[in-house]
Amino acid sequence: MPNEKPVSLKHLTLLGKENIPQAGGYLILPARLDYLDVLRLEAVLEGRNIVYLCEQGAALHPMLRAHLEREGAQVLVISPDLTDTAALRKAVAGKTAQDAVIIFLPAQAACLNAPLCTIPGMRLEFLLKAGCPVLPLHVLHPREVALDIGPRPDETAVVMSFGMLLTGEDVTLASYQESLLELCRQAFETHPALPLHLAYALILGFKRHGRNNVVVDGKDDKEMGFDTIFAAAIALSRVIKSETARERVGIVLPPGLGGLIANVAVLLAGKIPVNLNFTAGRAAIEFAMKASGLDRLVTADPVVRKMQTFPWPPTRQLILVERLLPRMKTKIGLWLALSKLLPASLLAALLGVPRHGGDREALLLFTSGSSGNPKGVVLTHRNIMANVIQFGSRLGLKSDDAILGSLPLFHSFGCTVTLWYPVIAGVDLVTYPSPLETKRLAELVEKHSVSVMLATPTFLRGWLRGVPRESLTSLKMVVTGAEKLPATVAEAFEARFGKRVYEGYGLTETSPVSNVNLPDPVPLAEEGHAWLPAHRPGSVGQLLPGLAVRITEPEGGRRLSVHQSGMIWFKGANVFHGYHNDPKRTADVKDEDGWFRTGDIGRLDLDGFLYIEGRLSRFSKIGGEMVPHETVEEAIIKAMGLENESARKIAVVGVPDPEKGEALILISAMTGGPENQEILDLRYRLLEKGLPPLWIPKKMIRVSDIPILSSGKLDVQSCEKLARGEV
Repeated sequence: MPNEKPVSLKHLTLLGKENIPQAGGYLILPARLDYLDVLRLEAVLEGRNIVYLCEQGAALHPMLRAHLEREGAQVLVISPDLTDTAALRKAVAGKTAQDAVIIFLPAQAACLNAPLCTIPGMRLEFLLKAGCPVLPLHVLHPREVALDIGPRPDETAVVMSFGMLLTGEDVTLASYQESLLELCRQAFETHPALPLHLAYALILGFKRHGRNNVVVDGKDDKEMGFDTIFAAAIALSRVIKSETARERVGIVLPPGLGGLIANVAVLLAGKIPVNLNFTAGRAAIEFAMKASGLDRLVTADPVVRKMQTFPWPPTRQLILVERLLPRMKTKIGLWLALSKLLPASLLAALLGVPRHGGDREALLLFTSGSSGNPKGVVLTHRNIMANVIQFGSRLGLKSDDAILGSLPLFHSFGCTVTLWYPVIAGVDLVTYPSPLETKRLAELVEKHSVSVMLATPTFLRGWLRGVPRESLTSLKMVVTGAEKLPATVAEAFEARFGKRVYEGYGLTETSPVSNVNLPDPVPLAEEGHAWLPAHRPGSVGQLLPGLAVRITEPEGGRRLSVHQSGMIWFKGANVFHGYHNDPKRTADVKDEDGWFRTGDIGRLDLDGFLYIEGRLSRFSKIGGEMVPHETVEEAIIKAMGLENESARKIAVVGVPDPEKGEALILISAMTGGPENQEILDLRYRLLEKGLPPLWIPKKMIRVSDIPILSSGKLDVQSCEKLARGEV
C-alpha cells in the first residue's frame, strides 16, 4: 500500500509478550484481526518474516486487502472448501520450517463481543492440522465493551494477549479454545471501569441518563424519571445513614420503584444492601438476618401486613419507604436541583461515595443451597461492575429499549440485571412485583413497548395460556435462566408468540450471568462464507467476555478437554470471592488460583457453546452409571404428552438404594389411576422410546403440586423429602 504510515503503539496494551518466540516458525490463529490490529502485530513482530494466510473470497476490510496487495507482501490463499490436510500442511508447514510467522486473517463477521466469535470450530480444527506450532492470540477492543459512563477507552485502544505456544499433541481445538478464553479473561481485567465503586457508577448513570430514561411501576402505573429516582434515593440515604451504624441494611421489597430507590439509597449511604428472600422458611430468614448483622430493614406497610409469618423485628427497626418519601418532598426537590447542577465527582464527594470499590463487599445475597443454612454470597464492586459490562456488551441494548423486571430482588438475576444494569447502561425499566401474573405482565409489555423480558422456564409456561399473541410484538429478546429450558417450552412459546426463547446460564456466585444465547447479528462476510451464529438450541450460549472455563472429572478433579463432559469451573472478574463467614464452604468451591467449581456438569461444543447436562446434585449414580434427572424428566414429559402444560407436572429425584446405590423416584402432580399401574405403563412407554432401564423411575409419588421456589426453580430439597416420605 503506497505511502502507508507506521502504526502507533501508543494505545496498545500487550499481555504475554514473553510468550512470543524469538525464533522458529509458528502459526497465529486469532479470533479476529482488524486492519489496525494487523499493523500493530507487524510492529510487535518486527524483524520476523511474516506470511499471511487467508481464504479465497473472504470478506476483508478494503484497507487490509490493499495492505496485502502491496509490493513485497507474502500471502497464502487457500480455498474455503479445502479439506485436504496434506494440501494444507504442504502450503503452511513449508513456510514455518523457514522460520516464517504465518498469521491467519479471519473474514470480517458481525459478532456481539463473544470471546470466540468469527471462525467456525470445524474450520478452526482443520487449520490446526497444519502440523506446526500455534501461538494463541486474543485481541480485545476495549471500546466495544465500554459502558456509556465513567472512563472511556481511546477509540484506537487495543489489548493483545498472547498465550503459551502450543506444540505437538497440545495443538488441538480444545486446548486452543481454553487458551483463548483465558487470554480474553486477562485482557478483560484491564477494563478501566472495573475498579469503580458501584454507587459511583450509579451516580454517573443517573447523571448521564437522568432526563432520558424512566422506571415504570406496573403495580399502579406510576412512572418516574431516573433524575427523580436519584434525588429520592439521596434523600432516603441520609435517613438510613442516621438510623444505623451497621455496615449492612436489610431490604424486604418486591420489584418496583420502592425496591429500586431503597437499594440505591443503601449504597449511597455507604452501606451494603441485603435483599432478603422473604419466601424462604422462617429459620432460613432468621439465620440470614443474624449472619448479616442487621438492625434495620427497609420495607413498606403493605409488605409488612401481607407477610404475617415473616420474622419482623420491632417497629422501630423498620424504615417504611411509603411513609417517609411523601414527607420528604422538599428535600427530594432540593436534591433534584443539586444533582442536576453539580458534577458527578462533586456529588459523590458530598455524599461520601468513593470513586473506587474494587474487591470490597458491595452486596450480600443468600442462596439456599441443597442443605444446611443459607450461604451468604459476597459480591464485590468489581464483581458487579464486571457482570454489568459483560452482559451489557453482549445484549447491545439502546437507550430507547426497555427491560421487564419482575424477578425477585433477592434473586441474583433480578438484582444485577433489573437493578444496577438499567441505571448504569441507560435503559428503561418496567417493573412488576410478581412474575406469575402473566396477563398483567403482557399488558405492561404491550403498553410500554418492552424489548427484553427475563424469565425462568417455569414462569414462561404461564404465558402459554390467556396471553394474546399481539401483546408481545415489541419483544426483541426473551431470555431464560435459573433452570434448564425444556425444548417443549421453547417450541410452544415460539409457536404461540413467534418469539424465539434464548437460554442463558449463571449462578449467584458469578454475579450472576456467565453465558447467554442471543439473536444472530447480520453477517458482514460475503454470502456463502462460514460465520458463527450467536445462538444454538440446547446450549446456554457462548461465555461472556472475560470468563475462562475448564472442565474436570466430577470426582477426583483430573483435567479434561473442554469438549468432554465434566465439572464446570469458571474464573473471571465476575466470580465471587467467597461465602460470608464460611471459609469451609468457600474452600469446597474455590481453589487457590481463584477457579470456581460450579457444581454443574457440562461441556463446550466445537464453536464454544456451553451445554449444561445437569447439576451434580441432580444426577444419580445407579449401578456405577451417572443418570441425569433432567434428561429423564424430558423423556417422561414427552411420553406422558405434557409438552403443552402451563405448570410443571413432574419431577425426578434420587433416593438411596441398597442394591444399586440410588433409585429414581417420580414425583407427579398428574391425576390418574393407581400409582403402581401408572409407573408400570410409563416404564413400557419409556422403554419403547429407547430410554435405558436404569434411567426409568422405580416408584411414583402423587402430589397436588410440584414444589417450586420463588425464583421459578424446582425445589429439589422439598421433592427429596417427599420421595423419602419425610413430608
